[in-house]
Amino acid sequence: MSEILSPILELQRQRALLQMEYEHEKTAYEQQVEAIGLRRRVERGEAWMPVSVGRNYYNSLNQLCVEVFRSHTADDEEEADHCFEFGKPVQFFKFENGDLRFEISDMQAKTSNLKPQISNLFPGTVSFVDGDRMVVAVPDNVPLADLQVQEGQQLGVQLFFDETTYRLMFDALERTMRAKGRLGYLRDLFYTRQKAETFTFPDMGFDYLNPTQEHAVNEVLRAKDVAVVHGPPGTGKTTTLVEAIYETLRRESQVLVCAQSNMAVDWISEKLVDRGLNVLRIGNPSRVDDKMLSFTYERRFEAHPDYPQLWAIRKAIRELRQQRKRSDNWHQKMDRLKSRSVELELRINAQLFGEARVIASTLAGAANRLLDGMKFGTLFIDEAAQALEAACWIPIRRAGRVIFAGDHCQLPPTVKCYEAMKGGLGRTLMERICSQKPEVVTLLRMQYRMHEDIMRFSSDWFYHNLMVAAPEVRNRSILDLDIPITWVDTSNFVGSERGVNGSEGGVKGTLPFAEDALQTSHFNEGEARLTILALQAYYELIGRERILEERLDVGIISPYRAQVQLLRRLLKKSEFFKPYRRLISVNTVDGFQGQERDIIVISLVRSNDEGQIGFLRDLRRMNVAITRARMKLIILGDRGTLTRHPFYRKLWQYVQSLREERTA
Repeated sequence: MSEILSPILELQRQRALLQMEYEHEKTAYEQQVEAIGLRRRVERGEAWMPVSVGRNYYNSLNQLCVEVFRSHTADDEEEADHCFEFGKPVQFFKFENGDLRFEISDMQAKTSNLKPQISNLFPGTVSFVDGDRMVVAVPDNVPLADLQVQEGQQLGVQLFFDETTYRLMFDALERTMRAKGRLGYLRDLFYTRQKAETFTFPDMGFDYLNPTQEHAVNEVLRAKDVAVVHGPPGTGKTTTLVEAIYETLRRESQVLVCAQSNMAVDWISEKLVDRGLNVLRIGNPSRVDDKMLSFTYERRFEAHPDYPQLWAIRKAIRELRQQRKRSDNWHQKMDRLKSRSVELELRINAQLFGEARVIASTLAGAANRLLDGMKFGTLFIDEAAQALEAACWIPIRRAGRVIFAGDHCQLPPTVKCYEAMKGGLGRTLMERICSQKPEVVTLLRMQYRMHEDIMRFSSDWFYHNLMVAAPEVRNRSILDLDIPITWVDTSNFVGSERGVNGSEGGVKGTLPFAEDALQTSHFNEGEARLTILALQAYYELIGRERILEERLDVGIISPYRAQVQLLRRLLKKSEFFKPYRRLISVNTVDGFQGQERDIIVISLVRSNDEGQIGFLRDLRRMNVAITRARMKLIILGDRGTLTRHPFYRKLWQYVQSLREERTA
């Protein structure tokens, strides 16, 4: 009996943890908007201001859309990062009696007659973002005239708290708890040690895959219920997954492919299109170009021969609704037009979905009404180790079997509530299955990215020393006799880190698992300057001509957003780096997930007498950071502060051993 009840109890526990996270994040959002001020929200990319309004129109999904453009000043063109992407809820607002450059403090505001006023307008949902242009879908009845600004006012748009995704996750958990049939079977299988069923057939060979990739594809094809492709950095997880999808489609007519983020969906979709598969992408891509747009549902819908007729009928319906004086046959006309509109829409959708071999969406996007009633033999979830359990259950209800792909030793899901994290909300469904059913997991072992010495530490610490460097990258380096990893001990050169509010030594309550929006981010100005100098010194060793000729690219990473912003400013001011600007990118660890560079420079920031390292204790993030480098990894950090933690102590010792090997 307990075997049957335990999955339900576990799902109830997940729901309780998710409720804690929801309440924490909603409260934090409200406090953050109140506390950090509009200027900081703009700097953090959580608001655009000022914006100008372009045209408004109805899109192919019959949504009213407003086009907005972000304005820049001459000195902030480099600070163009933002957090807006398809599907995110937003809110328009007006700002008046103030200037963001001189945003006044709360104390000053109490005594000032010029206190800035922020008036919230109507909400919307991001439909499309391309650089400084954004299209926002808004409710039909909103007063668009409110977007006009008077003298002394500025218009802005800011991210809004995302109720929708939470609602979808809660609904998915409830549905899974009540489920019978196949969904109920998968639920009981995933939360118990019941053995997953498999088919039996001999291995198939694939000439262009290595032995573990080949084994992974065969295991996917054999799985009746579930399989996991565990792909450490640089091991060709996407290549393997694309082949597994391609081979599955030789046995099934259509599959559903999902991932947590729009970027991950875009990446796998593009690779599937390159493989010759007909992909229908539900939702708009995060990177906008003709190739990406060509397989989106919206673009395909607009390109259908019946669309002009449908558009004309929808226009007639809108005009009919606006008639003040309604004739006797008004309702009959409206019913006829609506009936014809629905008929055309169903016909177009039937053709688009009938032709597609792959339906691709985010996990939340799998709840789209377009997929109502659809079932798939196989669901593939990419980057599954970054998705909350509840999010995975959104698409699982549509599938007969599930294939997870990802790496639970890299970036975890974002969880902001400490109690929810402690309770296990951060443990993913993929991680649970890897633990309970190791027989369904295939670890990809050969990596094609890093010099062997860069790979070895990560392999030892995270992957039981099972990783192997491919022959073509094993000894690849930029300089002869170079040491692939260097750690610059900053303790003798820089002072302690500070919070963005200028407080010394760190921030009370810094969380180990996420840089919470309400916590002050850390920066270390001395280490930032040393980081730029360290890269300059390495550039001088390589030589300008070779860097530009071979286009050697560089990633500068810091776990802290405040340090990233500081590094960007310093880099922009540096005359030395002017010729190389296009080859250098600066971002947080999360921003570099899935990317690689010839040279990676990491600024660890933390420097204090107490040995506090905050969320540097999340070693999965550090695994991502140190495995982005192909040929050279330069780490800057205060040895005294960091090596009190066993991971950083071991890393320091490993780097010293490499130096000793080369000088012996």
